[in-house]
Amino acid sequence: MTRSSNLIALLFLGVGLAFQAGADDSHKHHASNEAKPAAAASAALTDGEVRKMDKAAGKVTIKHGPMPKFDMPAMTMVYRVKDKAMLEQLKPGDKIKFDADGVGGEFTVLRLEKVK
Repeated sequence: MTRSSNLIALLFLGVGLAFQAGADDSHKHHASNEAKPAAAASAALTDGEVRKMDKAAGKVTIKHGPMPKFDMPAMTMVYRVKDKAMLEQLKPGDKIKFDADGVGGEFTVLRLEKVK
């Protein structure tokens, strides 16, 4: 290769690497339904109220406040529970604090505490 060919090849390599580096960060500003790794572990529990339960199916309907972890506004949703035994302590109308995450494509309550 001639000297000018080498310079052109280096120029294209440099431009390609610059575009690749920029592409890696291009979507970080978009919201995601996935939890932020470090922030999720230390996130506060979400306030909620039990609306109904299906103990056989291991599901609970919760009216909850905003969930910043998922960029989700306040709403009422049906959640699967990690362990059906969690439902034994609950009844409709109970105020709770809970943590949920996406497990197997479904929002699942991983931890909950009754508010006294």
